[in-house]
Amino acid sequence: MIREQENKPFSEDKDGLTGLGWNPALDEALKLHSQQDATLHPARITGVRKNHFMVDDGGAERLTTLTGRFHHRAVSPADLPVAGDWALLDNDRITALLPRRNILSRGAAGERHRRAEAAGGVQPIAANLDTVFVICGMDRDYNLRRIERYITLVYNCGMNPVVLLNKCDLHQCFHDKVEAVEEIAIGVPVHAVSAAGSVGLEVLDPYLEQGKTVALLGSSGVGKTTLVNRLARRDRYATSAVSDSVGKGVHTTTTRDLIRLPGGGMIIDNPGIREIAFWDDEDGIDRAFADIEELAQACRFADCRHESEPGCGVRAAVESGDLPVKRLESYLKMKRELVYLSERRSKSADRLEKERWQWVSLKIKEINKVRR
Repeated sequence: MIREQENKPFSEDKDGLTGLGWNPALDEALKLHSQQDATLHPARITGVRKNHFMVDDGGAERLTTLTGRFHHRAVSPADLPVAGDWALLDNDRITALLPRRNILSRGAAGERHRRAEAAGGVQPIAANLDTVFVICGMDRDYNLRRIERYITLVYNCGMNPVVLLNKCDLHQCFHDKVEAVEEIAIGVPVHAVSAAGSVGLEVLDPYLEQGKTVALLGSSGVGKTTLVNRLARRDRYATSAVSDSVGKGVHTTTTRDLIRLPGGGMIIDNPGIREIAFWDDEDGIDRAFADIEELAQACRFADCRHESEPGCGVRAAVESGDLPVKRLESYLKMKRELVYLSERRSKSADRLEKERWQWVSLKIKEINKVRR
């Protein structure tokens, strides 16, 4: 075989894998595995179907499964393959994953509302991404606070967000909404598009160049599937009409698939997210709220919580009108969530719940004292 006769990890299929995003770093990782088993060959995960996975080795796409050893070594959902992963196949079964450049993940259902007994921990979404498109509709889905959470989630995963305001054809004066998002999405590209009307989609070309991978994040009905169909230049997936009663579409995507686009890029569609729960805390909130972090430099105390401390530079900015109070409230809410998430990982649930109620009791006493 070619892989056994030469020292190269692979040869004839290299051009096909390059089109899927293969790079020199993966070449080096593959060499380490090839020293133990030269028969292993790489492929990219293009779809997840419960216990089965679609893979593409640069020549053909097919359905495969995990080896028993791989399955038993997985201790959490994050250890299992997701769309965008690079896998090693042995006898057409997945035996290992190559190191991920990054992984987009969120807290499973229940994490945001602290139902530890109902939450399933981390929920991986996609891996090895260049950009994450945060899609928000300009209809009733338009919500600045939700966009802030999405951006923080993406930054926490060490990735680059881009905000797409879809359905711009529904509003003649949509520029005000674009400016409002630009004010809270500091340093993040914001584009107004219409997937249904194919308006403004050319601005997305630089993100979807040969070998680049983009994932879509957004609520149900914001037009993610329509956007995929337009970028793929064919109706790959079915879409639902916009509801007259609620003014938006309904949930149509149920799987995560990596789709190759005519321009050479790839895009991963995802089911709509109802709950934006955090999992990682990698200073994403500091990047998403860079304006507040800068204002905090003027606080009298280094550990100022921006609540009632004297000499708070952030509160002063709110009072002067330089910082919207709702943005500060959003920031403080996410800060509390991330602190709770960090503490819950290091403390027992009973101890943490006891401390939380002690804090609530203290706050109630303070309120009653002020009233008296």
